[in-house]
Amino acid sequence: MAAGERRLLDKLCVAMPRWISPDRLTAIGMVGSLMIFAGYAASNWATAWLVVSLIGYALQWFGDSMDGSLARFRKIERPSYGYFLDHSCDGMTVLLILGGLGLSPYVRLDVALMALCGYLLLSVHAFLSAKVTGQLNLTYLAAGPTELRLMLIGLTLAMMLLGPAPGAFGRISGFDLFVGIVAAILVALFIAHTTKVARQLSEKGE
Repeated sequence: MAAGERRLLDKLCVAMPRWISPDRLTAIGMVGSLMIFAGYAASNWATAWLVVSLIGYALQWFGDSMDGSLARFRKIERPSYGYFLDHSCDGMTVLLILGGLGLSPYVRLDVALMALCGYLLLSVHAFLSAKVTGQLNLTYLAAGPTELRLMLIGLTLAMMLLGPAPGAFGRISGFDLFVGIVAAILVALFIAHTTKVARQLSEKGE
């Protein structure tokens, strides 16, 4: 997490009313995820529905970033509960985002599902690595959750500006190509990092 984002979250924690709990922030984040899905799916009827997805991204970032920060600020952490709930919600959020994209007129469902498979593979690697090395890494190629949200927001803005019509790639639109490249990168990262960790464990005789 960038220092600027960390300072912003700290300020928000100070200003947060007492009746807002970390669990309520988690729920707000999931409402944002549902809005992202609904906006993408409804964009079949009108491009303006993508605004709902953009608002959803803002809510999802707020809830997902603030729940753990507020728990730590108020010293009410529940590490096992928080770890389990946070990553469970992350998995559902990615399903809703990519499922919504696949149901939109902008990205083919099979391409979106390939990106989902890439994410799930990388998640499997992250959690297995955390078990065997004690380190949970959620940042790859200098991109973490915030950078990924910004990329998806940029993609959504491009959809609003360019529309769903295929480009110069026949049945494959520029949006399909972009999401497909991301899917390929995720799978490649899974293979590379899995190979690296397996080699390290082999060399240590573990």
